[in-house]
Amino acid sequence: MTRSRNITITGRITLFTAVVSALLCTLLAVVLMIAIHRYATSALSSEIRAAGGRVAITVEDLGRVSGPLAQHPGRNVQVVDHQGRVVESTPALRGKPPMATFSPDGMNTREDVVCGGVFGHGQCDIVIAQSADRPEGNWTVYASSPVVPMWVEPWLASRMIGSAAVLAVAITYLGNRIVSASLRPVSAIRRELDEINATCPSRRVPTPHNRDEISDLADSINHTLTRLDTAMTQQRQFASDASHDLRSPIAAMRAEVEDALLAPEGTTVTRLCNTLLGSLKRIESIVSDLLTLTKLDASAPTALTPIDLADLVGEECRMHPQTTKRLICRLEPGVQVRADPQHVGRLLTNLLDNADRHAESTITVTLQHEDDESCPGGVAVLEVLDDGPGIDPDKRELVFRRFTRLDSARNKNTGGSGLGLPIARRIAEAAGGTLRIEDSDRGTRFVLRVPRYARDASDSTPAAG
Repeated sequence: MTRSRNITITGRITLFTAVVSALLCTLLAVVLMIAIHRYATSALSSEIRAAGGRVAITVEDLGRVSGPLAQHPGRNVQVVDHQGRVVESTPALRGKPPMATFSPDGMNTREDVVCGGVFGHGQCDIVIAQSADRPEGNWTVYASSPVVPMWVEPWLASRMIGSAAVLAVAITYLGNRIVSASLRPVSAIRRELDEINATCPSRRVPTPHNRDEISDLADSINHTLTRLDTAMTQQRQFASDASHDLRSPIAAMRAEVEDALLAPEGTTVTRLCNTLLGSLKRIESIVSDLLTLTKLDASAPTALTPIDLADLVGEECRMHPQTTKRLICRLEPGVQVRADPQHVGRLLTNLLDNADRHAESTITVTLQHEDDESCPGGVAVLEVLDDGPGIDPDKRELVFRRFTRLDSARNKNTGGSGLGLPIARRIAEAAGGTLRIEDSDRGTRFVLRVPRYARDASDSTPAAG
């Protein structure tokens, strides 16, 4: 078992090809030899019958045989009268009893194989008996010849065996060449994969020109390598950004503690704790957002339930902390979607917090239903608009990258961790929707689109009254 596992695929297929080709070529040689043997036997029987028939006609016409009974070496002929006495025979059987005891059948001829007797021990001949009509009774003419051996002729058997061996070797060689050529791209792919590591993640395996299974495998490997490269890049960037954002509050906390140790009379425990609490809250916010993103990236299963988006948005608007910004909510009732209520609530909180940080005076929240050809029940459209400085169109996708801040108006001093909007987009995608920044006359306009939940007959309940 261990030895067979050490054989390469090329070796195994070549061995299989050799065994199968040897068996098939041997079978072909045997079938051909049998066919040739039968043909030779049939031809010999015809020749014996013709030789015996000439003698039988002569006996019928003249009552005797003139000239030699057999014209071919190795043929034996006997003429037996109606009383079973041998009247004439070829020299090899002269003075011997009849070579066979059977008589012609209703067709005045009969063929059989006779072994031993007058032919000698271990020798078999094909004997054909034919009837010759005479006035005193029917005479019998026996004609015989040694049976054809299975190999027919030694030279024919040797050539047949040699041809079968050559054919088997040729098939095995061609099979080996075909397998080697087919698996050569696999070896190139393996060598390239062995050289790809963390220092050169952008390299890709070679793709064969022929469009076959190996080419599909190379394409799949390259796609996987591309995803891994992207994931590694995001991971490195994520680790760099996270460490940078965590380093700032940690450094501030350390500086405060060191100052307190160097000059304990210049501060109090209460003042020091109040200073540290701000940095701790920031660290807690970043860690909480990181855990949320980790769960969303892992695509952990969540319970999607029908929720009334108008009720949920209205509740979030009422619970939103009162600030100097005015919050306006225009909600269309009865807009339902299938989503995780906690996740959607987190999405709304992030959007409102982001708008509150950057709005100058007013935040407008709008919920309505729109028809969409791709969704039979339409889509729920939620808009969060602030009247702040806005975002340039070419930078709108950047805000959805983790730990990304665009300018001084949207920096970490405003209180954001740089993870709220990426979390909001991941929640929207998990619910089967989208979250984008679209054009507006002023400020930034976030637009959430989620497929609307259409209640079917089985979910409907009778109306009251």
